[in-house]
Amino acid sequence: MLELAILGFLRDRPLHGYDLRRRVAALMGHVRPVADGTLYPAIKRMAAAGWLVRKDEPGVAAAPRRMLYLTPEGRAELEHRLRVPDELDISDENRWFMLLAFLRHLDEPKEQAAVLRRRLAFLEEPTSFFYDGERPMAAEEFGDPFRQGLLTIAHATSQAELAWLRATIETLETPDA
Repeated sequence: MLELAILGFLRDRPLHGYDLRRRVAALMGHVRPVADGTLYPAIKRMAAAGWLVRKDEPGVAAAPRRMLYLTPEGRAELEHRLRVPDELDISDENRWFMLLAFLRHLDEPKEQAAVLRRRLAFLEEPTSFFYDGERPMAAEEFGDPFRQGLLTIAHATSQAELAWLRATIETLETPDA
């Protein structure tokens, strides 16, 4: 998730490490805090892989700033990760949100729609947090208001996402008139 966030934000524009950290933390920090000890080693690995370059530039006040730029190889890596996401990127809500944050960087609407279709297929499978044997249990089957709440909220969220996915896929797959 961290590498995808770095690639995605640098695809938007070159950033200083501190600015990049703030953006990554805002997007994923509530799920997984982003410390310098996590971010900077990832940047170093990605630079070694040729996905980004660091350039010293004059600072706003006085000290030079080390800016990070996405390379063509980094752009290709980002597009590959967006075009062919892992199954966990489709099924895990936090990873899905990370992918969704940068999906606009795929230029082809049909490629975007293909990724959305994978998420749609995943969400259309019957599922629950609780099962009676093999059968998923519904909120109304519980006398526990907290489990009812959990399932009610999850169902409403899922329905909203399904509606958005269907509408967006239709828009992406409809040729311009």
